[in-house]
Amino acid sequence: MSALAPAPAPPPASAGSADERLAPVSLLRRLLGRPELGAVVGAGAVFVFFCFAADSFLKASSLSTVLYSASTIGIMAVPVALLMIGGEFDLSAGVMVTSSALISSMFSYQMTANVWVGVLVSLLVTLAIGFFNGFMLIRTRLPSFIITLGTFLMLTGLNLGFTKLITGTVSTKTIADMEGFPSARALFASQWTVGSVTLKVTILWWLALVAVATWILLRTRAGNWIFAVGGGADAARAVGVPVVKTRIGLYMGVALCAWISGQHILFSYDVVQSGEGVGNELLYIIAAVIGGCLMTGGYGSAIGAAVGAFIFGMTSNGIVYAQWNPDWFKFFLGAMLLLAALLNAWVRKRAEAK
Repeated sequence: MSALAPAPAPPPASAGSADERLAPVSLLRRLLGRPELGAVVGAGAVFVFFCFAADSFLKASSLSTVLYSASTIGIMAVPVALLMIGGEFDLSAGVMVTSSALISSMFSYQMTANVWVGVLVSLLVTLAIGFFNGFMLIRTRLPSFIITLGTFLMLTGLNLGFTKLITGTVSTKTIADMEGFPSARALFASQWTVGSVTLKVTILWWLALVAVATWILLRTRAGNWIFAVGGGADAARAVGVPVVKTRIGLYMGVALCAWISGQHILFSYDVVQSGEGVGNELLYIIAAVIGGCLMTGGYGSAIGAAVGAFIFGMTSNGIVYAQWNPDWFKFFLGAMLLLAALLNAWVRKRAEAK
């Protein structure tokens, strides 16, 4: 009986059959895979356009105004972007900002308490609103559009109704002479003047939130959960992702930033108009979409949302500096939204093809 012949040795692996996951990735390919690429290109185009269209656009004082406008939108665009990456929306974000400011002002005034007491009460109530949105989404399984639209309408009515009931008018009473107001203003509404440049603290809040959100998305387990939930909640749940906690946490993140924005409004102007904030939720969503977030979830970045907010700041102020009719602003905003969405879709297809 003859011995079995040894099995032939496998052919040597060629360079083309090597594991492509280990192959080096070019810089261009990495850039094409970034969701904020389209927003950065668009921001550069808008900047160059207004440099030629408005002589005063490049002045230091003008750029500081642009940054301030961008920061007021960007503070909210960052958590809204994370929520959209998670596959959800929040149509109550705009009026929630006003609710936060109203609660701080009226609680402090009516209770004759230190302003910081009203600020902390406002934080708890605003976080509770965010928790309510997330909890109702989980319990009812209704679309987030319906849940947050209901919250939007309720908050709009409560803001106006409670303000008129307590103060007799549509605005709050002044709290500028109350204890704790100077320190609260220093945290939420301070500014620094260097030459002709005035920088407001909201710019620092904005940059800090972008940094934290980017770290969460790219360096933490929670960031993986957000992308997984946005890509498909059932599949994410099947691999052990805490879908309920992730969604509620995202809504509470929006509420936290709404509280920051609300305190800035209160301590900047001392009084709050109860009808403010309506419609701002669309600006936050627009900034996130321009920044590369998909309406279907699972794709986007906090940096892209920040760039989208910067485009908003450049456009809203650039039209004024160019001395154009401001009525055209919404037209330019809509055009930028469409162009950004088309560019983002093209970039994403190119990245997937490669």
